[in-house]
Amino acid sequence: MRAVFFESFGDIEVLQVGEVPEPKIGPDTVVVKTRASSVNPVDWKIMKGYLDSRMDTVFPVVPGWDLAGVVEAVGASVEEFTEGDEVFGYARMDYVHHGTFATYCAVPVRVLSRKPSALSFEEAGVMPLAGLTAYQGLVHHLKVSTGETVLISGGAGGVGVFAIQIARTLGAKVLATCSSSNFDFVRSLGAVPIPYGEGFDEVLGEEMGKGLDAFFDLYGGDGLAAGRAHLVDKTRVASVADTTLRHSGGHYVFVRPSKEDLDELSRLATQGELQVRVEHNFELEQIPEAFQLSMGGHVRGKLAISIA
Repeated sequence: MRAVFFESFGDIEVLQVGEVPEPKIGPDTVVVKTRASSVNPVDWKIMKGYLDSRMDTVFPVVPGWDLAGVVEAVGASVEEFTEGDEVFGYARMDYVHHGTFATYCAVPVRVLSRKPSALSFEEAGVMPLAGLTAYQGLVHHLKVSTGETVLISGGAGGVGVFAIQIARTLGAKVLATCSSSNFDFVRSLGAVPIPYGEGFDEVLGEEMGKGLDAFFDLYGGDGLAAGRAHLVDKTRVASVADTTLRHSGGHYVFVRPSKEDLDELSRLATQGELQVRVEHNFELEQIPEAFQLSMGGHVRGKLAISIA
């Protein structure tokens, strides 16, 4: 089958496009003919070896964790899906080897859900990792509720776009940091844009009233400290970037596969409460270009990968 893969850690130059063996089907596994995926920062961080100390790697590595496609075959114990079902999922395994940037992938049944009928394969293919990160951060960790004021950093990015909309469905007032060029975009999602750097405290003070009820941090660093300073309860902070928050009562978010959470994202999308914003759509052979764009750090929304 055709796939993008790399045989050693390194920069963009290690990525190859070619033929690799088709995945084997296990008893609890579903083989999916991939129709779409998405590039996330974790993909090129794995490629560069940044996660080597945290995740076992078996070369050659086919990267990619997002998946949308059609069930090709099911394992002996699988009863949840049958051939021809349209599915999507967050295909993170216990080790890094078989990813989703390939024409076929074999994934555990536990990581899949039925694709929302309202979404195209490309739209469904960009949702799992970013959508689950947003949902788990806001619902499971921060437990956001109606009437609360929530700050989200990086509101125009891949996770931020989903986080704004999910927080709105929870009944929260949403404030989101972004560059001035993305103010209108963030407003269109239902959030109040807050500038980075100069003007941050002033605008935030005008909009948050008595203080922030919760803060979902997507960048870490100085922005994390600046936002946390305005929290009424300093433990109501969750970050995808800073693991040390756990030591001070906060929450570190590393997204987990969850069929139940995927089902909820599917419900929100079907009801029109969760929209997908795709900035660029790449072909399989263009994944190096997509990696380069993601590494630049200024992507609005998501980068989709179409796989025939």
